[in-house]
Amino acid sequence: MKKKGLVSIVVPVYNAADYLEETVRSVQRQTFGDWELLLVDDHSSDKSRELVQRLAKEDGRIRPLVQEAGKKGAAAARNFGTSRAEGQYLAFLDADDVWRPDKLEKELEFLRRKGAAFVFTAYEFGDEAARGTGKVVSVPETLTYRQALSRTVIFTSTVLFDREQIGDGLLSMPEVKSEDTATWWQILRAGHVARGLDENLVIYRRPKRSLSSNKAAAVSRIWNLYRRQEKLNPLQSAWYLAFWAVRATLRRL
Repeated sequence: MKKKGLVSIVVPVYNAADYLEETVRSVQRQTFGDWELLLVDDHSSDKSRELVQRLAKEDGRIRPLVQEAGKKGAAAARNFGTSRAEGQYLAFLDADDVWRPDKLEKELEFLRRKGAAFVFTAYEFGDEAARGTGKVVSVPETLTYRQALSRTVIFTSTVLFDREQIGDGLLSMPEVKSEDTATWWQILRAGHVARGLDENLVIYRRPKRSLSSNKAAAVSRIWNLYRRQEKLNPLQSAWYLAFWAVRATLRRL
């Protein structure tokens, strides 16, 4: 039985000792306090696990978890955390990103006012120290499956789900590259519509050698999602990829 009104926040942790404490503090500073924070260590080789244990001792709302049977990646870590989450609502947060203090309060109010099952917010690119750069990514009011295929505007650390409306089966992330995008698509493909709150509530920290900075790899990941996950033919895939590439470029200018 899910706890009514509780927000479960799942954070996959792998060698994140340099950033994790700042991320956790941003959750602790939330103006909405009815949350649990599940920190899922994916067999880190740095001091992340020790840090997770220390933070959990300081705050009873923090639940330390260890991924089973060795390192499995972010998708498996998020799924492991989701399977143990007790809240009605589910949020994802990456171990190096930062939430504005009113992120949960405003997003929950928006979700309830809209009667939505899936919401996401605008966000701001940050530097390696999570200082905002002034580059804010705005989001549309609504996003359907077909619209989502041509844009990756939903950022993982901004999402919030009502698990009474979306079952954990749809929330389970495929273990593929760009697993977050694949998850949004599978939820939307099932008939849900995502609602966008166009307010900057998250800082997306971008280390100098971030995964998303490799443009060729990003194109390859999205192409493979079209072909393998969504089963689109080459012409459909090329069509959506062209629009995706233009929007992805404009978002970073």
